[in-house]
Amino acid sequence: MLLTAQTLLTGRELLRPGWIEVSGTTVRALGSGAPPGAADHAVDTLVPGFVDTHVHGGGGSDFSAATPAATAAAVDLHRRHGTTTMIASLVSAGPADLLRHVEVLAADVRAGLIAGIHLEGPWLSVDRCGAHDPVLLRDPDPAEVARVLRVGAGTVRMVTLAPERHGSVAAIERIVDAGAVAAVGHTEATYEQTRAAIDAGATVGTHLFNAMRPIHHREPGPVIALLEDPRVTVELIADGVHVDASVYRHVSRAAGPHRLSLITDAMAAAGVSDGRYQIGGMGVEVADGVARLAGTSTIAGSTATMDRVFRFAVAHSGLPRDEALLLAVRQSSLNPARALGLPSPELAPGAHADLVALDADLGVTDVLHGGAWVTR
Repeated sequence: MLLTAQTLLTGRELLRPGWIEVSGTTVRALGSGAPPGAADHAVDTLVPGFVDTHVHGGGGSDFSAATPAATAAAVDLHRRHGTTTMIASLVSAGPADLLRHVEVLAADVRAGLIAGIHLEGPWLSVDRCGAHDPVLLRDPDPAEVARVLRVGAGTVRMVTLAPERHGSVAAIERIVDAGAVAAVGHTEATYEQTRAAIDAGATVGTHLFNAMRPIHHREPGPVIALLEDPRVTVELIADGVHVDASVYRHVSRAAGPHRLSLITDAMAAAGVSDGRYQIGGMGVEVADGVARLAGTSTIAGSTATMDRVFRFAVAHSGLPRDEALLLAVRQSSLNPARALGLPSPELAPGAHADLVALDADLGVTDVLHGGAWVTR
């Protein structure tokens, strides 16, 4: 199959015009200028498939429901919006439920529906619990950490925890030793506590600023510690609700081109209508596309998909259009994959054929996943 595009972004360069040949599940060849034959499909813009490393659900379904049907529905919704690789995020749960959720989702990883599991909790700060039930939050007991990782059997790709909780440094070391990524988030940690977590092996900042001790000029806290360390990739929920556009621009400059991952933090209402939903066991009300814990002003994840995040980045980067496109591709595909040790989504000969076709307004028109078209 031969595809042509007015603009082809490989993840490393911009080709205008460009073409790409797909054979089976992989990219066979690509280049700029005239294609080597008649095109099977012509589009405005082609980019690598989006990689969302922090997503709780979508299409009316919640990954924490831990059923094959819920996982399939959420994956289908996000895949039709261009996310060809995703990590299923779980909110905090009690010990037995946590093990059950991991066991069910581990089977979904092995089946190829999702690329891994992200445990966002339960080892988080009560003071910065966000949309997590504070009753369920606890210190990372070594035996529980070991059990969860054992049940995951290599499918747990990231664990978010608060460095100030008792036993967190040891837990970070255990998580990293198991081949997973340790992330700092939902935290009241000081600058020094965050530095200790990074030195112990934490390499991701979970949705920077949100559910996190804010910056103070005499106690910079976790935000500055995470931003200034070259070992750390920071997440931003670039949905136009969680952070202001000026914050996105500032973090892009501070982190540089390789250390910012854009995420959705999407919950069940992504891609569907306003109404009442759940994230874990917590009730959520969605109005005007903004999700909040029922009866409160607390934001409870987002209703965004990665194509919306991509458009936000391009529109608000402050860069010329082509530079903005190149940066947004890196932030929405290459950086998150690298941060979690996933295969690179860069379009190159031999790469997995995950592509997103966009129109002139950067709306998704077609998605190719593993060389097969996804019905939108």
